[in-house]
Amino acid sequence: MRRCLCLSVLGLSWAMLGAPAATGGDADSPFLSGKDLSGWEGLVSDYWKWDAGQKAIVGSAPSGLKFNTFLCSKRKYGDFELGFQVKMTKGANSGVQIRSEIENTKTYQCKGPQCDMGQQYWGSLYGEHFGGMMKAADPKLVREIVKEGDWNDYSIRAVGKHITIKLNGKTTVDGEFPKAPDTGVIAFQLHSGGPMEVTFKNIRFKEVGK
Repeated sequence: MRRCLCLSVLGLSWAMLGAPAATGGDADSPFLSGKDLSGWEGLVSDYWKWDAGQKAIVGSAPSGLKFNTFLCSKRKYGDFELGFQVKMTKGANSGVQIRSEIENTKTYQCKGPQCDMGQQYWGSLYGEHFGGMMKAADPKLVREIVKEGDWNDYSIRAVGKHITIKLNGKTTVDGEFPKAPDTGVIAFQLHSGGPMEVTFKNIRFKEVGK
């Protein structure tokens, strides 16, 4: 199922959200360049692009997909905070893999924990090829707060084995997950099915403890 950026790139800071200002991993290896998808890998020419106008990652499958595919960071990350706004085709399904691994470089299928988006899975923590659902969000809460077909605010914090997911400011997952890997790639998902499009913008990323 089913990310530092310099402030001048996005014009948005963690301080504005009540969180620490974003700084970027290695100085010469930022989470995103703000210009293109350098530092990332996947089936880019087929399904992914950097939208300079929106300063956003866009995944699009106008004819649909027969498999899940991901845009994956070339770097691995451990403890971090990640926030963004996400909008997708109504009824579509997406997510963000954290501390994961690429298990198929032909399709760029990933394996590991996934912070879910879409349908009844919004705000849940799912184990993609990793044992299935790790923690389901409360469906009643999700129905109350999700904005189908519109922009939703999404944040992820992973420190040690503790993972927290917030959707539109409400906590949907907050707990210890002993089987969670200590490090791995971060990856944006296009789910099988469709046609579909998903856009991630106002992306804020900060490694914790760096």
